[in-house]
Amino acid sequence: MSQPKEWVKKRYGAIAAAAEQGCCAQSCCCCSPPGPQASIGYSPQELASAPAGANLGLGCGNPLALAGITPGETVLDLGSGAGFDAFLAAARVGPAGRVIGVDITPEMLERAQSNAARDGYTNVEFRLGDIEGLPVEDASVDLVISNCVLNLVPDKPKAFQEIVRVLKPAGRVAISDIVLDGPLPESLQGSEDAYCSCVSGAIGRREYLAGLAAAGLHDLQVVSEADAAPLLAGDCCGEGLDQSELAGVVTSIHITGRKPPLGDAA
Repeated sequence: MSQPKEWVKKRYGAIAAAAEQGCCAQSCCCCSPPGPQASIGYSPQELASAPAGANLGLGCGNPLALAGITPGETVLDLGSGAGFDAFLAAARVGPAGRVIGVDITPEMLERAQSNAARDGYTNVEFRLGDIEGLPVEDASVDLVISNCVLNLVPDKPKAFQEIVRVLKPAGRVAISDIVLDGPLPESLQGSEDAYCSCVSGAIGRREYLAGLAAAGLHDLQVVSEADAAPLLAGDCCGEGLDQSELAGVVTSIHITGRKPPLGDAA
């Protein structure tokens, strides 16, 4: 396993283990207390509806906001953590649908499974797995969501290919993530802290969108975006990060797209 993956497993395993102390007990990605999650697109109703302990404040947007989930669909959450977005999706797909969460960190998986069991979720399952080789069947998913996770994956072209592989024809993606819109300060390149804080693993906006398109996704749109520097270098986390250095460099974007229907190459 690559060094960045080991960094992520170690850091997020520690976050999961210390979750009862709050996310801020550890340096983490896109960390914000649960309350300020409203500022990145979650409604008060969504924040109140998720199981206790599922929201660790690890996102950089709300990928569900424009996902258009309908009852009966199958949704895949990449980097599902303690299950926050997966549980919100489960309420929308209803008993006829299902949600699959995949995470590389065993401690996060255990926490999500515990949350699901405690609150009686029967249409959600969590699987231990790598986004570069998803434990999900071909053409089995209506919608793939991910919240500030793909920047942590070392082989992004492979991750993008895996997304397309598991999507049904005409399946959709709704992704919130961090991209670079400027050169990363040299001091942050190769830094474990910067990597796990969603910075040094991020790639340029054009490269990101081109990678999704090359994998086979069409109708790609950046639906919304915001300067991510205040989020990543806030008081809670962003250990060693200087907000002034990151301003105009790191951007949180919300991307939607689709896999073409069968017989549609455009």
